Amino acid sequence: MDKIKLISGVILTKLKIIESTDGNILRYLREDDNGFNHFKESYFSTVNKEVVKPWKKHKKMTLNLAVPVGEIKFILFDDRKNSFTFKTFNEIILSPKNYFRLTVPPNIWMAFKGIDTHNILVNTADLIHDPSEIERKNLDFINYNF
Repeated sequence: MDKIKLISGVILTKLKIIESTDGNILRYLREDDNGFNHFKESYFSTVNKEVVKPWKKHKKMTLNLAVPVGEIKFILFDDRKNSFTFKTFNEIILSPKNYFRLTVPPNIWMAFKGIDTHNILVNTADLIHDPSEIERKNLDFINYNF
């Protein structure tokens, strides 16, 4: 992945794929990994090709995302006025060929788009899903060309 200036608090960790003739092992997360504190919930989510899931921002939750199947483009936006990366965008494409874990701290806007026909992401979060801690907005809320 090309070197990009990440939004303050965002971590991009190169992950290891152990190749085998029987099938590969895609390492994802260990308790001693940088940016990982603990987990309360882990889940998989799918996104269809060319579908953009609109903007959302977690107020308390930290996300740990990887894409073991397909290819997904994540767009992050920092609107934290006291952040030195205020008004910064990050565009990060994750896939098995670009196998990284994306750690997104609270208060960063995120939207994402499916690129392949079949796309699966995994998220391990430090909180159990709580709709009251999420802020959601339509795609036109932040001006970005997907």
